[in-house]
Formats: sequence, structure tokens, C-alpha cells
Amino acid sequence: MTQLYIAGQGLATSDSSIDYPRPDRLVKNNPQRLTQSLYEHPNMNAGIWQCEVGAWNIVFADNKQEFFHVLEGVVRLHDSAHQDFIEIKAGDAGVIPPSFVGTFEVIEKVKKYFVVVET
Repeated sequence: MTQLYIAGQGLATSDSSIDYPRPDRLVKNNPQRLTQSLYEHPNMNAGIWQCEVGAWNIVFADNKQEFFHVLEGVVRLHDSAHQDFIEIKAGDAGVIPPSFVGTFEVIEKVKKYFVVVET
């Protein structure tokens, strides 16, 4: 298990939750998603996220963005505005910018670090 250390606080404890994409956003399969929230702040959340193979539509608010680093697996972010996608593999990082509309597709079971910022 990967550990996260917080300056001035030491080792972060993990609160885990399991969820599934909203039915109205499902594109392929109904993948189980495991979120380990390791750090929460009023405007930021960081942790480890894992997901089975599948795809669902995403709509990011104007005030929300996410940085992530893929530890295992492969994901694709399909951009609805440009009708194309980027593929992010283990060892690579990505950003989902504010107002992004598209599809999040898990090609191979994925595990990633994430940081979500909402202002």
C-alpha cells in the first residue's frame, strides 16, 4: 500500500469508499471505483483511486480541476468538443481542466494518485 505523509501531521489515514458511475452517464460496463481519500481540505481532496474497466461521461464544473498520476493501468480521456482522446498509461500524468466535458474510459484496470481542486 502506498502511504502519504502530510507535513506537520505525519502519516495520513485512509477513508475508503466504493461507488459506481451514475446510470445516466454510463457508456460501457458498470465499473466499481474505490477511492481512498488521504487528505481533505475545503478546496482540495487528494488520495488514491482505483477502477475496473469501463467508461462513463464526465462533466467538470467551471471551478473544478484534477491532476492525476497513473500508477497502474491505462485510461483514455475523450474530449467531446474535439472528438478525440488522449491515452494516459502507468508512469504518466494528466490534468482534467475546469469545464471539461467528455468520457473517462478505463482500458486496463487503473490505480492513480489524484488531487482535485475546487475553488
